[in-house]
Amino acid sequence: MESASFCGWGIRTVAADAARFNPMSYHNGSVWPHDNALIAAGVARYGYHPEANRIFEGLFAASSYIDLRRLPELFCGFPRQRSQGPTFYPVACSPQAWAAAAPLLLLQACLGLDFDTRESAITFENPSLPPFLDEVLFRNLAVGGGSADVAVRRSGERVVVDVLDRQGPVRIVTRN
Repeated sequence: MESASFCGWGIRTVAADAARFNPMSYHNGSVWPHDNALIAAGVARYGYHPEANRIFEGLFAASSYIDLRRLPELFCGFPRQRSQGPTFYPVACSPQAWAAAAPLLLLQACLGLDFDTRESAITFENPSLPPFLDEVLFRNLAVGGGSADVAVRRSGERVVVDVLDRQGPVRIVTRN
């Protein structure tokens, strides 16, 4: 998460202090949303939720400069500047299917959301929310033979999980 790797929009493919770094290179310094979602999922799994939230916030901010907020395949790894969007990679596919899935994995990572089909349980492990997001509402989260509507909300410094409705044998488990 140091500035050589994290440019403010996401983590670069190669750190800025590496000899081969080029922020406009396809693989030598650019930012790939789907790679960043995988990184965020990994760091959140090991308890680094502030770092996962920071990655999510960076990509969300980048999306605000993009038509319909559809993340492209990649963008250039120049440092984030106030009041300026990311530098777009000239021939990046946009929209890109795997980039479209990145926000969903980022949300799952930050919330610690998991499903246990054998136990018919939906788990939120140390849920956190990035600064730009105060509430997420899930309708019809299904597992096993049941489903639930769940709200995840910021409450002061904490994130709380509220079960709004439950159909069938489904458990909602929150671990902090």
